[in-house]
Amino acid sequence: MEFSHKAIEKKWAKYWEQNKTFKTRNTSNKKSYILDMFPYPSGAGIHVGHIKGYTSTDVISRMKLMQGYDVLHPMGWDAFGLPAEQYALKTGNDPLDFTLANIANFKKQLKMIGFTYDYDKEISTSNPNFYKVTQWIFVQMYKKGLAEYKNVEVNWCQELGTVLANDEIVEKDGVMLSERGDYPVVKKNMKQWVLKITEYAESLLQGLEEVEWNSSIKDLQRNWIGKSTGVELIFKSDNININVFTTRVDTIYGVSYVVMAPEHQDVLKLTTQDKLEEVNAYIKITKNKSEIDRKDESKPKTGVFTGSYAINPITNESVPIWISDYVLNNYGTGAVMSVPAHDTRDWEFATKFNLPIKFILKTDDQSKAFVGESIHINSELINGLNRIEAIEKMTKYVEEHKIGFVKTNYKLRDWLFSRQRFYGEPFPILHGEDGSIILVEDLPVVLPRIKDFKPSGDGQSPLAKVDEWVNVKINGVKYKRETNTMPNSAGPSWYFLAYILAIAENEFIDIDSPQAKQLFEKWLPIDVYVGGQEHAVGHLLYARFWMHVLYDLKIVNRKEPFKKLYNQGMILGPDNRKMSKRWGNVINPDDVVQTHGADSLRLYEMFMGPFEASLPWSEEGLDSALKWVHRAFRMVNNATLTNDNDQSLDFIYNDVVKKVTDMIESLKFNTAISQLMVFVNAIYKQEGKPIYKPYIEGFVQMLSTFTPFIGEELWEKLGFKETILKSTWPTVDESKLVLSNIIVAIQVNGKLRATIEVEKNTSKEELLLLAKSNDNVKSFISNKQIIKEIVVVDKIVNIVVK
Repeated sequence: MEFSHKAIEKKWAKYWEQNKTFKTRNTSNKKSYILDMFPYPSGAGIHVGHIKGYTSTDVISRMKLMQGYDVLHPMGWDAFGLPAEQYALKTGNDPLDFTLANIANFKKQLKMIGFTYDYDKEISTSNPNFYKVTQWIFVQMYKKGLAEYKNVEVNWCQELGTVLANDEIVEKDGVMLSERGDYPVVKKNMKQWVLKITEYAESLLQGLEEVEWNSSIKDLQRNWIGKSTGVELIFKSDNININVFTTRVDTIYGVSYVVMAPEHQDVLKLTTQDKLEEVNAYIKITKNKSEIDRKDESKPKTGVFTGSYAINPITNESVPIWISDYVLNNYGTGAVMSVPAHDTRDWEFATKFNLPIKFILKTDDQSKAFVGESIHINSELINGLNRIEAIEKMTKYVEEHKIGFVKTNYKLRDWLFSRQRFYGEPFPILHGEDGSIILVEDLPVVLPRIKDFKPSGDGQSPLAKVDEWVNVKINGVKYKRETNTMPNSAGPSWYFLAYILAIAENEFIDIDSPQAKQLFEKWLPIDVYVGGQEHAVGHLLYARFWMHVLYDLKIVNRKEPFKKLYNQGMILGPDNRKMSKRWGNVINPDDVVQTHGADSLRLYEMFMGPFEASLPWSEEGLDSALKWVHRAFRMVNNATLTNDNDQSLDFIYNDVVKKVTDMIESLKFNTAISQLMVFVNAIYKQEGKPIYKPYIEGFVQMLSTFTPFIGEELWEKLGFKETILKSTWPTVDESKLVLSNIIVAIQVNGKLRATIEVEKNTSKEELLLLAKSNDNVKSFISNKQIIKEIVVVDKIVNIVVK
């Protein structure tokens, strides 16, 4: 081996630290903000999956620095949350101390890999200086009417002692369980803080048109927001109005029953005495079902008749009112008009309970629900009309007769923003004995250090037991602090702005200061954001919502925070399964760095395959990366350099620079590395001839983005005194990419028989002459009748013989 990776890594890690090489520059009018989704600092430390994403942004950052950009490439910690709280419950140790120890370990590991993070910009969501701003943003939302304290139905996990968001629960065999721990989750009414993200549903939809994300992520968000425009109709039942939302008002003539969500507020009012016991039992069963289970159309339909009837506002027919768990109370009005002849879900229900089925769209097959396009029948006002015509006419009729109105609905629900945990951001809220709510504007409200971490079991946070913190007197008036804490998703909803505001580790300028506005003007939006696809409708949606609000408050200069978003694929175990202690297939990056070096680890992970692909770990692949790193080092170290260019490498060098630059820009790291390999092979083919020095320098610059330690070492060996990051990225001489000679394929009857090298723009006549005189081609055309000659200049000659 030509070098000791341990010695080189130690040398350059020390150099970068002492010289603050990665400190964010402010010297250029070109900027690039490149961001990783920040990690939760677990006790397990970073894993090779983290390194895949982090190396990708590091490669881009290094190239951008050499291209003369001011680069913001920071790292911080998603430091609040349930794992630290669970640790505290199990051990009795303070979660903050546990978290700080984990952060120290993570930093040590990240520095070991050579990432260009500016630790003067480091943030932690559990630091009071950080969550002071989180609390400030909450205060602004409250003042804007976007935060509300109210009774809501929640997902309650008794074992964890807290409410969970929909994206924190999973469904197994029709039962709701916590994502962490697989504990039972039930529906329960509790007084909670909610943020009115629904008021930004349209803004969030429109914003997706501005960002350069892949279509699948955009579609996930669009579907989660779930916009639909239709009509809200009023079905009357005695003194109760049942509002139903439909996008197909044209099917009103086919309604044979109304079905309500079991938890709809009017269900018990509508239930007759003889049906009350059955309805209550059904409501109780439904509370233990997950939303995923209720939406599953493959499940058998269940329901109960309330005993009451409603009047169809168009036909004046009396239709029965049922309840069923396939109708959700949190979408539309919680009640739907059922048209079994033209909806498969309603067909199954009507068939099971022997309810009428009336076809109002023409079809020759009435043995199943018809959901296609057809003209209307049995529909007095719209007979003979198609869907679009019928909807237009019925909508106008409904509005004119005041039996309904046009409505846009969204599936998106308001964001449940309370957690009954102690290890989260405290709310800047005081509750008066008279039920009044007082904002605390002297921030931060600091989380107390406590010893009793156990949940109360009655739905209150452990903070409720800290009397000296909870009880507050202002001018002699008693108040109690809000003892719920904010969810783990609060800090991550604005943390990307904190890096811009940071002037030292966890020290920030005021978010609403003129200086902050200038900085936001410079650095926003984030140019490249890399992280897992699992955050598509959680973190990404919430972060966009907070950004839209801050834009409306004139704090930031744009609505959308993330210009380009990339999702890296997972690194699986060598057995092709997800890495897990359970399977014993976890790869420890510390071990890999010890045996193969950080450069080999980085190069291997970038070369495994397409960035978005999930691929298994391979020791053979890692060994190959190490061998190639040494081959590249040896090539540069042993090359005889010259300042005279014999032009023999002009094309290959400029072609590689162009391709590598473009490929890094588009995160095609594996093919970029392939191009570097092409260049190394070309140099070895020179067999000891002097190599034009600028071409070797350019190669080292490109190589250093992937392998920064040997990149710096080779740069120094080439005679440079300063870090390679202060050099200028190689440029492409386009004139060198124009080849004077090209290869033309020669075919006989469409089959390749030879290739010839000719000057560009060689005439058809000359190409034919050269083709026919080729020895290999001669053997296929001699003694044959030539019936056609096809010549495409600079590309192909095809001789057709008989």
